[in-house]
Amino acid sequence: MARPRSPLLSVDAIVTAALALVDETGDFSFPKVARRLGVSQSALYNHIDNREHIVELMRGRVFAAPAPVDLENSPWEDALRALVRAYRGCTVAHPRLVPLLITQTVQDLGVIGIYEDMAVVLERAGLGREAVVPAISTIDYLVLGSALDLTAPEVVWAPPEGQYPVLSRAIAGLGSVEERADAAFSFGLEVLVAGVRTQALHGIY
Repeated sequence: MARPRSPLLSVDAIVTAALALVDETGDFSFPKVARRLGVSQSALYNHIDNREHIVELMRGRVFAAPAPVDLENSPWEDALRALVRAYRGCTVAHPRLVPLLITQTVQDLGVIGIYEDMAVVLERAGLGREAVVPAISTIDYLVLGSALDLTAPEVVWAPPEGQYPVLSRAIAGLGSVEERADAAFSFGLEVLVAGVRTQALHGIY
């Protein structure tokens, strides 16, 4: 049997190429994806509807396998910590994808399932219906912001020597970008858990 003249194309191959471009450059385009795959741009449209379709498929790829969380048998605090850590774990390998993800509606059912799990745990913690979405949005701020932190420069603050002494002491010996991001995320997660607990007890929202 004669070999095909052009490479075999699939949705999976298109998503892989687009995600690689995002990891390398922070964005992708149909011409660049086609060039990487060695096909014509028009060939992509046999598998993909538009740019938004690719972004949503990348979302589904990145969040396809979060670490399992025991929602039923864990205290809500532990379940929330585990959910948020698993959510972050999906983003750290592709932090440059985050700006694309936040520009469009979440449609991937696997990702919607992650948000449903968050809502279940937050409701079990005692939050009222009106506080669940603000709490989920706060989780997004923490997780997606933490992922973006991984793209930050090694030195974020550069106060002049001898000035801003408190900040200078605080930033001395921060470690690598990854260490700084991990520490900030862990701090933020505990603030989040404490805030949910306070809201559930006192209803200050």
